[in-house]
Amino acid sequence: MSRVSPPYSIDVVIPWRPAPSRLEPFQRVWDWYAANLPDARLRTIDTADDVFVLAACRNEAVRTAADDAVVVLSDADTLPEIEPLRRAIESARTSGLVHLPYTEYRWLGGVGTAQYASGTPLEACEYEQLVRGACSGVYVTTPSAWWAHGGQDEGFRGWGFEDAAWYLAHETLLGEPPRRHEGRVYAMHHAPETRAGAGYDANAARMERYRAVQGDPVAMRELLAVSAR
Repeated sequence: MSRVSPPYSIDVVIPWRPAPSRLEPFQRVWDWYAANLPDARLRTIDTADDVFVLAACRNEAVRTAADDAVVVLSDADTLPEIEPLRRAIESARTSGLVHLPYTEYRWLGGVGTAQYASGTPLEACEYEQLVRGACSGVYVTTPSAWWAHGGQDEGFRGWGFEDAAWYLAHETLLGEPPRRHEGRVYAMHHAPETRAGAGYDANAARMERYRAVQGDPVAMRELLAVSAR
């Protein structure tokens, strides 16, 4: 696929709050988008929350995008492949759905991340884990599609479950899961976040409320209305 300037705007937004082990992956993500989508508006986003709230960052990214933009929401440690991403961007314009530019999620780990830093192509890097059915990392959406199923629940604070809850809301309210494009994303290594304690347990309990109303649009909308207060 040749690289041409599309007849619509592309907004690439990276939720980002600096942390020492994340600086190098973030810079590689930033540089990748600058090189591969040079016509896109590239920016970071954060909120004033005392903890880093990915759901709130993603919502704010869409809220501050132009109404007619295609928005790429990219985690600060995750790289897509360019052709699936371009297909997702083009398809998201008119589908009314959120698109995921991958069918495989590869966690590179320390070895694979070092290989990539040394010049090894991403697809040839070793990886520690392969996840099929992942639902985070890179999203492609329009503002109208994002808000049609409520965006992401900002009550998920810290790390864990906001993406899985979002997936259920999308499937329930829009009639199908986010649409996937054959390809891979690659998550680079950094110090892991703590996924334990009272905050994590609260997120897990919140996730159970989404599972309880999965497939019921009326109950899902009621849950989202309560969660937004």
